Amino acid sequence: MPTVDRPQHKSAALPLALAYGALIVYASLYPFADWRDQGIAPWAYLSAPWPKYWTGFDFAVNVAGYVPFGFLCALAVLRTGRAAGVWPAVLRATVAGAAVSFAMETLQSYLPARIPSNVDLGLNTAGAIVGAVLAAGLERLGAVAHWSRARSQWFAEDSRGALVLLALWPFALLFPAAVTFGLGQVFERLEVAISEWLLDTPFIDWLPLRQFELEPLVPAVELLCVMLGALVPCLLGYLVARSVVQRAVLLPLTLLSGIAASALSAALSYGPEHAWAWLGLPVQVGMAAALFAGVLLLFAPRRLCAALLLMGLVLQLSLLNQAPESAYFAQTLATWEQGRFIRFHGLAQWLGWVWPYAVMVYVVAALSRRGRSGAAPTS
Repeated sequence: MPTVDRPQHKSAALPLALAYGALIVYASLYPFADWRDQGIAPWAYLSAPWPKYWTGFDFAVNVAGYVPFGFLCALAVLRTGRAAGVWPAVLRATVAGAAVSFAMETLQSYLPARIPSNVDLGLNTAGAIVGAVLAAGLERLGAVAHWSRARSQWFAEDSRGALVLLALWPFALLFPAAVTFGLGQVFERLEVAISEWLLDTPFIDWLPLRQFELEPLVPAVELLCVMLGALVPCLLGYLVARSVVQRAVLLPLTLLSGIAASALSAALSYGPEHAWAWLGLPVQVGMAAALFAGVLLLFAPRRLCAALLLMGLVLQLSLLNQAPESAYFAQTLATWEQGRFIRFHGLAQWLGWVWPYAVMVYVVAALSRRGRSGAAPTS
C-alpha cells in the first residue's frame, strides 16, 4: 500500500503510550527487590518447554495487558504524519510491544520472585498486534481523522499535555486519599522516608525539625480542599478548550469522571456496598461549590484560569500537607499495600502523589510560552 504524507500533529497518543509503558515496567518488575544473577542465561526462558500450570486468566491478562500499548503506539505513528501507511504503523507497534515484552521477561530472570516465560512473550506480542490492528482498522474507517478534526475543533493546538493530565486524573484518584480529591498529600510520608534513609548516618542531624504538630482538617477546611481538588482539573480543561461551549461540556464530564473514580476506589477498598460512603456532607458541598465556581469561570480568560489554578493548587497542597493521615485511613492503605492490590498500589499511589505537581509544572510552562493569548474563549 503506498504511503501517504499526513500533516504532523502533536498527538496525545505518544505520551499516553509512554505512560502505559511505565505501567508495564512497574507491573512486570514489581517488587524491584532482591536482584541477583541466578546462574542462568537471562534469555534461557526462550527455549523453555510449555509450562505445566496455565490458566485462562493468565492467557487473557497477558494478551489484554499489551492491547492498549499496541493501540497507542500504532496511533502515535499514524498521528505523526511521517509518511507512514497503516500497515507500517502496525509493524512498528508490534515491534515495540515485542521489544518491551522481551526486555521485561529478560529482566525477570534476575528477580527470584518473578518467572520469565516465552509463552508470556508470545501472548504479549499477540496483544500488541491486536491493539495495533484495532488502531489500523479505526484509521481505515476514518475514526482517527474524525477524532483529529474533533480535537482541532474542541481544543487548542498545543493541548496534548493538558489532555494527558486530564486522562490520568481519574486513575490518580483510584488510590484512596485521606480527603476526597486530595491528591499530593506527601509531606508526612516524605518526612518519615527521609528520616529512615538518613538514620544511622551523620546527615540525620541536618534534617530540620518540624516546628508544628500536624492537625486533622476541620470540616470547613476539608470542604475547601474538596472544592479545590474538583475545580483544578476543570480549570485545566478550560486552558485548552476553544470556546465556552466546550468548557460547559467539559465541566460536568470532568466532575463525573472524578466521582466515578472515587466511587470505584471506595468499592475496591471497602467493598461494593460502600462505594458511596465517601460522599458525606463536606464532600457534597465542596463538589457543589466547585460546580458553581466552574460555571462562574466559563467566560474567564485563559490566563486568569491558569492563575486561579496555580493558586488553588498551592492552597490545597498547603492545607493537605499540614494534616496527618488518620489511623482509619492508614488501615485502608494497608489493604492496598499488603493485600490484593499489591502490584497496583505503587503505581496508583505515585500517580496520586505526582499528579498535582505535574499540573503545576505544565501550567507554569504554558504561561511562560511566548505569544500565549490571554483572551477569553469565544462563545
